[in-house]
Amino acid sequence: MKMFKKMALTAIAMVSINTFAQEFDANLQIKPRYEFRNGYKAPIPYGETPAQFISSRTRLSLNFKQDKFVTKLSMQNVRVWGDVATNAKSDVNGIQIFEAWAQYNFDDKWSTRIGRQVISYDNQRILGEADWGPQAQSHDAALVTYKSSKSQLDMAVAYNANGETDIAVPYTVPNYKAMQYAWYHTELGKLNMSLLFLNTGYENKLTPPIPTPTPELKVDYMQTFGTYMNTKGTSWDGNLWFYGQTGKNNTYNVSAFDAALNFNYAVTEKFKAGFGYEFLSGKSQADASTNIKSFYPIFGTNHGLNGYMDYFYVGNHRNSVGLQDAFLKFGYAVNKWQFALLPHAFSAANTVLDASGNKMDNYLGTEIDFTAGYAVHKFINITGGYSQMFATDTMQRLKGGDVDHTNNWGWLCINVNPQIFSFK
Repeated sequence: MKMFKKMALTAIAMVSINTFAQEFDANLQIKPRYEFRNGYKAPIPYGETPAQFISSRTRLSLNFKQDKFVTKLSMQNVRVWGDVATNAKSDVNGIQIFEAWAQYNFDDKWSTRIGRQVISYDNQRILGEADWGPQAQSHDAALVTYKSSKSQLDMAVAYNANGETDIAVPYTVPNYKAMQYAWYHTELGKLNMSLLFLNTGYENKLTPPIPTPTPELKVDYMQTFGTYMNTKGTSWDGNLWFYGQTGKNNTYNVSAFDAALNFNYAVTEKFKAGFGYEFLSGKSQADASTNIKSFYPIFGTNHGLNGYMDYFYVGNHRNSVGLQDAFLKFGYAVNKWQFALLPHAFSAANTVLDASGNKMDNYLGTEIDFTAGYAVHKFINITGGYSQMFATDTMQRLKGGDVDHTNNWGWLCINVNPQIFSFK
C-alpha cells in the first residue's frame, strides 16, 4: 500500500511538471573596475592631478519561465570603493531596479513585454544597453514583438512622470517625457538589414518665475530614423549604417545625419584586421542660425565607438561641430587571451573658429586604444586597457584643457559572473 502511494504521488508530480513546466535561474555579477584618468573625456587642465578610483557593480538577476509567461528581475548596487565609511549605516546609491519586466507569448510569433527593460538593437549605435557604465541603461516601456523565421518587428511606447500627482507638473528628470519606436529586422539572403524609426519627446523647461496655475507643458518631438546592414563571408564581414534626425528639440528645428562603414578580414585563424569610417554631421561655429545640425546618438552604447577615452558623445559633444572618425582595428586571440589595437584619427565635421574668428584646421587628433583580456575561469574574466590621446589645438579649442600635457587613460576590470542557481 505504501509503495502504491509513492508511485501515485510520483505520477502526479510528473504530470504536474509536464503540465506546468518551469524554468528558473539566478545569476550574480560582481564587477569592480580600477581607472586612471589623466585626460579622460577632455584634455586635462594644466597643473591638475589625474584621478584614480575603483568603481563596482553588484547585480543579482532572477529569470523565470512557465508555459507562455516569462519574467525577469535584476537588482544592482553601483558604488565607488570608499564612498561611505566602513561603519556606515546606509549606502550612497542603495539598491536600484535595473530590470523588472513580465512577458507573455501569445503564440510562437506574437509576444508583449512590459516594465523596466534593456532596449538594445544592432550595433547599439542608437539604442543600446551602455553596459560599460556601471549603472548601464534601461527603460520603462511597453513592447510588442512579432517574430517569424527570418524577420522581427518590435514596437514600443513609453511615458514618464516625476511621480503620482493630481495636476500636471513639470517633468524635471533629465530624460524624455515620451518615446515611441518601431524596429524591423529581416534577412535577405546573406544580407541582414534593420530599419528603425524612433520618436522622442522632451518637455520644454519652464524658467522662473513659473506662473500659477502651471501652463500647458509643451513637448517637442525629434525623430531618428535609418537603417543598419551587415553581411559576412567565409573570412570577412562588413556593416554600414545611415541615420537621420528631424523634428524639434528644445523649440529648435533639427536636421542631422550619421553615416558609417566598417570592414573586417580574418588574416589567419587568430589574427583579424579591419578599417572603418564614420561621419556625424555638425554645425559650423560660423553658422548663426538656431537650427540644430549636429547628430546625437541619444541612447547608444557610445563608449564602444569613436575611441575608448570618450571624447565624443558619451554625455558630451552635443550640438557641436560633429565628427569624422577614420579608424583601424587589429585583433589577436590565442588560448584564453584576447588582444586588440584600435587607432582613431579624428577630425571635425564642420568649421571650428579660433578666438579671433579665424578658421582652424579641422584635424582634432589621434587616439590609440589597446585592450587585453584573459579568461581565468568560465565565471571570471579579467580585462584591461590603455589609451593615449595626441590632441591638437583645435581639440583644445573645443574641449579646453591642455593638449601639450600627456593625456592618457588606463583601466583594469575583473568580471565575476556565476550562475548561482538553475532549475528546469
